[in-house]
Amino acid sequence: MTQRVQDLFDLSGQVALITGGSRGLGLQIAESLGEAGATIMLTARKAADLEEAVAHLQARGITAHSIASDAADETQAVAVVTQTVALLGHIDILVNNAGASWGAPAEDHPLAAWDKVMNLNIRSLFVFAQAVAKQSMLARRQGRIINVASIAGLAGNSNVMQTIAYNTSKGAVVNFTRALAGEWGPFGITVNALAPGFFPSKMTQGLLAAVGEDTLAASAPLRRIGDDEDLKGAALLFASRAGKHITGQILAVDGGVSAIHGA
Repeated sequence: MTQRVQDLFDLSGQVALITGGSRGLGLQIAESLGEAGATIMLTARKAADLEEAVAHLQARGITAHSIASDAADETQAVAVVTQTVALLGHIDILVNNAGASWGAPAEDHPLAAWDKVMNLNIRSLFVFAQAVAKQSMLARRQGRIINVASIAGLAGNSNVMQTIAYNTSKGAVVNFTRALAGEWGPFGITVNALAPGFFPSKMTQGLLAAVGEDTLAASAPLRRIGDDEDLKGAALLFASRAGKHITGQILAVDGGVSAIHGA
């Protein structure tokens, strides 16, 4: 007997761990999964930001918790997973959203900055995915992993962006997603990635100020950049039973930019 569409998107009884979840795209995804019934665990570096985010979610009727940690630190990342399982019993959904960027011409890009971006944007995804799989998903033979990539990982760069480490790391997220989907599919774990285009955030505020929102919007077929709702539906699809036959896929949420620029 088939389920009703509404039931396919119901996350009641499930637990979602979201890295970089205190603001921006991570908080938007937390709203989506929480409103669908999931219990939310947020992690980010700043405890004050997490407290504010948890209060925001709770005001929307969402059960939410938080653990302050540096996702780039392997010991702290594994501890977050351990503490979440101890508190909530299991982890059904992992959203790897924590990330950073660094702007500099490739010839002058500091090596230390390269390592910082790589450690957070790709190494931490592996650490969290491995820990969640070992402590919850593999034994239960089920799980959803959603990696936040970027359309910057789908194509080359221009001299406007000058974010060689960021683009490279997001390209790595794309193939990390595909490789992990192939390996963990037999365990009932789906692994997919969202590839956002331009959204207002702390990471993009410098570019938005320099180039202008209107200019960026004009480059998209839909003539707009992302807003506070545009990732919600895609994230819920990947997290829910509605997406149970989707794995190893990269979904650009970018107003059509990648469709016309070859990404």
